[in-house]
Amino acid sequence: MTTLTGKTALVTGASRGIGRAIAFALAKQGAQVLVHYGSAQKEADEVVNGIRSAGGRAEKVGADLSVPNGAHELARQVRQIVGDRLDILVANAGVSKAAPIEEMTTEDFDKLFAVNVRAPYFLVQQLLPALTQGSSIIFTSSLAARAAVGNISAYAATKGAISTLVKQFASLLGGRGIRVNAIAPGVVETDMSNFAKTDAGRDFTLGMQALKRVAQPEDIAGAAVFLASDSARWVTGDVLSVDGGSKL
Repeated sequence: MTTLTGKTALVTGASRGIGRAIAFALAKQGAQVLVHYGSAQKEADEVVNGIRSAGGRAEKVGADLSVPNGAHELARQVRQIVGDRLDILVANAGVSKAAPIEEMTTEDFDKLFAVNVRAPYFLVQQLLPALTQGSSIIFTSSLAARAAVGNISAYAATKGAISTLVKQFASLLGGRGIRVNAIAPGVVETDMSNFAKTDAGRDFTLGMQALKRVAQPEDIAGAAVFLASDSARWVTGDVLSVDGGSKL
């Protein structure tokens, strides 16, 4: 795979789960990684220290992406560090809420769209001056954007919006030489999918997958590294399923 040495990358929601794995994977390929966190500062420090201990380069950046100016504040911090060149943007931060339609509140609904859709949209807007020819934007969509999975209809709607934004942004930014894609994981053993750690959750997951094991964050990170690299230089506007063959 093409090395990422000399590249700069921002990974949102990088203090844990899939974002953490992506941050480590990008750093392993040589990128300088900005590790974004919302509230988990201690965990972000651990990621930064882990990358540095392995010989990589990393800094942490904190911002609450649920508030209206969260993306703007994060972009301001990022540009202070990288200047006018950001090669890789992985908009991974997200929140989830499992609830029947009858129990979903407007507050929960609004937070889902604020973090999962509004924040990445305006993060791209605010970072456009630093995204140049050859830059790669990677969103995190979900299996839930194309298939019904549990009581997560509002969350699924946010991921459907992300899959739509991929095509819109890829078309709009292609003339600048900026590629836009997304990875779409299925069930991954993270804090967001704690049910997968139970016997019932594991049985449900394996029952809808072609590959019979529960995914780990590292299984997803490789796809993000590929889309960030020059190996994917002719890939844009795509949503790459990384779900072990779920809901075939």
